[in-house]
Amino acid sequence: MELYLHIPFCVRKCHYCDFLSFPTDGAAADAYLQALLRDVREASALYGNEPVRSVYFGGGTPSLLPADALPGLLAAVRSAFSLREDCEITVECNPGTLSEEKLSAYRLAGVNRLSIGVQSAHDAELRRLGRIHTWRDALDAFDMARRAGFRNLSADVMAALPGQTLSDYEETLKRVIALSPEHISAYDLIVEEGTRFAQWYEEQPEAFPDEETSCRMYRRTVELLAEAGYRQYEISNYAKPGYESRHNYGYWSNEPYLGLGLGASSYVPPRRFRNTSDPEQYLRANRIEEEVVLTEQEQREEFFFLGLRRTAGICREEFAARFPGADFSPYERTLLRFAERGLVTCRDGRFALTVDGMLVSNAIFAELGLAGELL
Repeated sequence: MELYLHIPFCVRKCHYCDFLSFPTDGAAADAYLQALLRDVREASALYGNEPVRSVYFGGGTPSLLPADALPGLLAAVRSAFSLREDCEITVECNPGTLSEEKLSAYRLAGVNRLSIGVQSAHDAELRRLGRIHTWRDALDAFDMARRAGFRNLSADVMAALPGQTLSDYEETLKRVIALSPEHISAYDLIVEEGTRFAQWYEEQPEAFPDEETSCRMYRRTVELLAEAGYRQYEISNYAKPGYESRHNYGYWSNEPYLGLGLGASSYVPPRRFRNTSDPEQYLRANRIEEEVVLTEQEQREEFFFLGLRRTAGICREEFAARFPGADFSPYERTLLRFAERGLVTCRDGRFALTVDGMLVSNAIFAELGLAGELL
């Protein structure tokens, strides 16, 4: 099982962000952390004996909390759940919110992986995004993390930003590669409703890179990272050998996961459920807001939708083991049609998207009848 804990606090909301996050004061943060500890204890009564292979503190900005807050939460998690000896424990961090004191506390508590939100190596782009940090701050964050003893760092970068050229993006990739993180996540900007970028896009769509430029950025991501020794293992994720994110790979492999905290989602087959996104409701212990029991057809669709995001893809044997007696052939016929167009590979009964296929993955999912929408 994978375990996710949501920390919704941030200094301010970035211009592209539609995540469940918001600024807060110390008293509200303390009240939330107490509710989250209650959530941990209640979940332990149901799932405490399940082996936990990864713990992920996401947000928001978990590194915004005081130095002793995350270690305290992690200690509670260790008491409540059965963490594997080699459990991957990740904290999402933003440059500008880290300190030597915090990093030392994380290390002592057993955190062994940091995911650092770099996003861009250009200060003008960072200002456009509404980020609170500079490229210098990102360099300092990596330096502090290495000196604190962290040997598993991930960097997030973003492509298709307003005003961004292909050469701008290539420069960001090269600068991030020079930092030698063990893992890189490279995401295309998605303009989400209700964000400042959505309003900007509506008023000035020409400020954003066109589809052709976005595709070229994606191809250069694959090429440059491969040349630097990073293996692509999912549509947007790349790692040095042995450093794939266990936590996220668990999601894409359709493994059970438990989400604790405001708005967090869980999957305990065949159930998907989501916590309330209303802070007042959450503090009052009215936790679960939405729950569905997946039909076998829905579980099969998720098997394809999630599995095809991985470069390893899916295969007949995995399908048969998970869905005894179910018919694989309708999906196979569709996948073989895409294989004829160079969008899917087929080797020994295993199907995976090519780079061209990843660029049109939503169309392929639609043709397979996959909605691709999860709780």
